[in-house]
Amino acid sequence: MTAIDWEWETLMRAARQLSMNHMTVTLKDFYADWCGPCKTQDPILEELEEDWEGRFEVEKVNVDEQQDVANEYQVRSLPTLVIENDDGIVERFVGVTQRDDIEDALESAGA
Repeated sequence: MTAIDWEWETLMRAARQLSMNHMTVTLKDFYADWCGPCKTQDPILEELEEDWEGRFEVEKVNVDEQQDVANEYQVRSLPTLVIENDDGIVERFVGVTQRDDIEDALESAGA
């Protein structure tokens, strides 16, 4: 084995380890088109998604169209944000939530 082969193998092993350690973080945004506070929450989430580019996924859940998902997550008020990673739900916010609080939860989730 040459030094180049050894370095390549070491790099590939490290890359595999990093990908195994990476948590998938998802922010579920439960909203409705008629919900005023949801419209207030939207720009905050859009900024976060842009600033944190690729570090977490956003799933928008329209509770009028996806009642089964809203029921599964026991959503009773809007807006509701649920942050989860591979281990499950990390944080749940009900009502308009400030950016700093969402960022803290995303960091805790591994984003």
